Amino acid sequence: MDGTGSGENGHKGPRHVAIIMDGNGRWAQMRRRPRLFGHQAGARRVREIVEACPDLGVRYLTIFAFSTENWKRTQAEVTGLMYLFRRYITREMQAFVKEGVCVRFIGDRLRLDPKLQALMDEAETLTRDCTKVNLTIALNYGARDEVARAIRDLAADVKAGRLEPDAVDETTLTRYLDTQVLPDPDLVIRTSGEARVSNFLLWQSAYAEYEFIDTLWPDFSREIFAEVVARYATRDRRFGAVKA
Repeated sequence: MDGTGSGENGHKGPRHVAIIMDGNGRWAQMRRRPRLFGHQAGARRVREIVEACPDLGVRYLTIFAFSTENWKRTQAEVTGLMYLFRRYITREMQAFVKEGVCVRFIGDRLRLDPKLQALMDEAETLTRDCTKVNLTIALNYGARDEVARAIRDLAADVKAGRLEPDAVDETTLTRYLDTQVLPDPDLVIRTSGEARVSNFLLWQSAYAEYEFIDTLWPDFSREIFAEVVARYATRDRRFGAVKA
């Protein structure tokens, strides 16, 4: 894990950007349309942002698609979202390969429909050798749930004698997280004007920079993304230290 976030070859922009894609429902309601209409528009926006990443020097993009708390929404909305996820993965899979996008999913898959799980596995297998952009989709994800699952697995290894208790530190726990192969996010963006982190990448974002912007996710354009990335480059990140 590389938490420095200074980029590669002196690049001052963020190498890893994580986005809480908020505002789909409100965007639809403003247009007197059902909430799923907004989610469909939001799904289309993902493609544009993924395509913008290479030009902006962003190697890793993590998006928050569905949280462990989103099951509390109406059955109609949850069912619609699950259908949308299946359709999105099916439709975009070949495009991911063509555009060099390596796809990963984080979150607890066990509650998801087996057909959706199979599509997720297929997308990861099909794109595993792609290297242009690393797209991570958080699906049925919650940071507290992730840490709890990681600790449960870690405790099982300690009990089985595969890990000594004295060897457990921050680095050890990181290896049990869903994001074990990813660098920590340098920049976390939340759209729609809400200023909270909503149980997203809490461990990984300990030293991330945050941007809370008013734009609703379906209106979050390539140009707005570029502006936010440019602002990040002006920040002085010290990671608890003091520069001379």
